[in-house]
Amino acid sequence: MTDEELVWRIAGGSGDGIDSTSQNFAKALMRSGLDVFTHRHYPSRIRGGHTYVEVRAASERVAARGDGYNCLLALGDSFARNERDGAIYEDERAKPLYENLDDLREGGIIIYDEGLLSEDDAEDFQARADANEWHVYPVDLRGMAREQGREVMRNTAGVGVTCALLEYDLEPIEELMSERMKESVLEANLEILDSAHELASAFEFTHDLRMPTGSHEEEQVLVSGSNGITFAAIDSGCRFIAGYPMTPWTEVFTLMSQYLPDLGGIAEQVEDEIAAAALALGASHAGTKAMSGSSGGGFALMSEPLGLAEMTETPVVLLEAMRAGPSTGMPTKTEQGDLEHVLYTSQGDSNRVVFAPGNAAEAYEQTRDAFDFAYEYGLPAIVVYDQKLSGELLNVPASFFDREPNSSLGDVLDETEIAAAAHHHSGKFERYSHDSETGAASRSIPGQKGGRYLASGNEHHPTGHISEDRENRVIQMDRRMRKLDSIRTELDEREKAASNQAYAGPDDAEYGILTWGSNQGTVEEATAALLEDGHSVKALSVSDLMPFPEAEVTTFLESVDSALVVEMNASAQFKRLIQGELGRFGPKLHSLLKYNGEPFEPREIADGLASMANGAEVSSDGTRLLGAAGD
Repeated sequence: MTDEELVWRIAGGSGDGIDSTSQNFAKALMRSGLDVFTHRHYPSRIRGGHTYVEVRAASERVAARGDGYNCLLALGDSFARNERDGAIYEDERAKPLYENLDDLREGGIIIYDEGLLSEDDAEDFQARADANEWHVYPVDLRGMAREQGREVMRNTAGVGVTCALLEYDLEPIEELMSERMKESVLEANLEILDSAHELASAFEFTHDLRMPTGSHEEEQVLVSGSNGITFAAIDSGCRFIAGYPMTPWTEVFTLMSQYLPDLGGIAEQVEDEIAAAALALGASHAGTKAMSGSSGGGFALMSEPLGLAEMTETPVVLLEAMRAGPSTGMPTKTEQGDLEHVLYTSQGDSNRVVFAPGNAAEAYEQTRDAFDFAYEYGLPAIVVYDQKLSGELLNVPASFFDREPNSSLGDVLDETEIAAAAHHHSGKFERYSHDSETGAASRSIPGQKGGRYLASGNEHHPTGHISEDRENRVIQMDRRMRKLDSIRTELDEREKAASNQAYAGPDDAEYGILTWGSNQGTVEEATAALLEDGHSVKALSVSDLMPFPEAEVTTFLESVDSALVVEMNASAQFKRLIQGELGRFGPKLHSLLKYNGEPFEPREIADGLASMANGAEVSSDGTRLLGAAGD
């Protein structure tokens, strides 16, 4: 055991304040100069059911969850189901203890609330503790909290014990509590924090785990993927959102609903996702930057408005927050099974932009890209992410968000420009003019003099009126599809450092790892571990899903002997996208799949790459290695 990093897991029941406690702890560690990353696991229930959050902290950058953890705070589930349900749900009260032992590293610390839990709740607990050299500290956190009159404060007591055992000063915790708690509860929480810290300070320290130390050169902020998307939408001038709650998209919708009224915007909860997307489309048509979104099942209902946006060339930004499907699936578990759904849903040929950010910073960056391209080119832009990215927190320099806002409506003509533009002899504005080098067709806003045209879902004449003319159909389709070529050219002209794709490892590596979305940080860490073990490997994480970065991916694949495609679904959808877009490299592309609702860990990817290179079976439970075409 070393003091290089802390991976602290706090486990309890949904509704017990696990999420808020972990956020505060992570923020305090960040303020202490550490880099932090959080991962959360929770059931699809409001109250009760085993939930945990990991806070990983180190003096150097952490970009992923990591492999296992080294400190457990098990609080028990105070909202557990009736014990007669145990045949189905087992002993939920004790799950925060017994379900968390498999991932605890050798030499790790266990702090458990003996007010709710006992060693008897976990089979062979003492034998396992001895075998793994775990250091066990039972504390009656519940009793301490009841003495203060508020049982929820056992979380605070647990933090106090944790800090004592790690020899971490309470000042950052106390400062944060003072900022965030109401006066009515602050004093009691500070008292129980100090009491628990004093109690645990007197324990015999048989462990050598201590809190890492570090410093930041500049101010940091703690943000999630949902935060990044929200801030980007606001900075892009979005002032209308419509939606219907659905995990995990709800987080963005909730944040936007909190912020928009103070900015003069509107957030509207509607009856279903069809209405949500349609309202966003109408708001955009009327001259307001707008967005909507949902998770997989809700996004399926948006296919008709999505197609309408493509045909009418109305800009709009849509979010798709993936979870394990199909249908309701596992609402609070992560997966990447919606890739093809997002790329191809709706009828006809797709004409949209799709970005898949890999972390919270990219969520901000690429959501701004989505608004820029949607409103410059007149099409829908989609940001696809997953349950993992939506809620995981990491620290980002505050200066990263020092950007100029952009409220521009994009390619909208003023009345002088409209007067000079092409018009039909009837007087209608030729909004869908054939003559466009980039494919984008300048638009007017309802009410502008001379800007009248028809917007409908039918194929149309340049004025928007229905046309079934064969020549017009080909010209209009070609023009709309030309937008994607223009956008791809614009993206390809960026410097490598400004690319939406992320690279790791040496240029001349023998093996490659390809991934997309929230796997990025985990792949980066796995690549570093493989290099340290003597493997010749590099990685590419792709965010531009449509239009696809053919040149970047081709260059990457041409430079390696074999590549492992890492994704969280059962059908290798990303691998299929690569082969479909490039039309070759099949014999080079192997797949590492995971679809049990849990994200990849670095060791699983490292094992997959080593197994691919050696022609062996993967040793990691929960992953599946598929050979390349022809194997």
